Amino acid sequence: MSPQQSKARPILFSGPMVRALLDGRKTQTRRLMKPQPALVGDDQWHIPGTPDEFRLPANRMGAFAPDYVRIKLGDRLWVREAHALLPRTAYRMSIGTGTIAQREHPTDGYTAAVFREGFDRSGRPAWRPSIHMPRWASRLTLAVTDVRVERLQGISDADAEDEGIDLDSDFASLCNSIADAGYSNDLPNGSVQQAVFRHLWETINCAGSWEANPWVAAYTFTVSRTNIDEVR
Repeated sequence: MSPQQSKARPILFSGPMVRALLDGRKTQTRRLMKPQPALVGDDQWHIPGTPDEFRLPANRMGAFAPDYVRIKLGDRLWVREAHALLPRTAYRMSIGTGTIAQREHPTDGYTAAVFREGFDRSGRPAWRPSIHMPRWASRLTLAVTDVRVERLQGISDADAEDEGIDLDSDFASLCNSIADAGYSNDLPNGSVQQAVFRHLWETINCAGSWEANPWVAAYTFTVSRTNIDEVR
């Protein structure tokens, strides 16, 4: 990939994935390429917005396409998650599961953010959707260390685990039951890890989104439990 000036960008995560970040289980995320490459002919792919002559076979997309995804190698991502904005005295320096559960506004002296994931106090506030989280309230920062472009179903067992799947969860147990019953065709490549990731992907992106096998950008990152403006 050609050198790029790193940028700070927001990124949304669901509740289970925030928990995986806090637990240290998640070091990868896959996001749909937008727009999707278009199939031209039998095995030639074209990325909309590039010159027409840039048509590549699938096995060369991984080397070419990372220059055309939004998030680049070296970027820092501040995580947006479900939260509430309250007077800072409401849960002053509350302790949640595995991390501080309150972050004070850096300048106004009044407002603080508390977070749904890891919140273990009574009197739960009205949670705001992650899309509305302001930058100052974010408590997790991701530093992108690798960017790959691939088909969704190309995920390996190891990468599925790095996506933060929990093989002890209820739906993983269900996948194991399916495998034990001999219905291996219900598991991608006979893999429980991929089946669990498929379940996770379709929970977020809708039924049938796995079978569509879109092109995705696979990002690997390190996690810092601090606000992006405080990362050294």
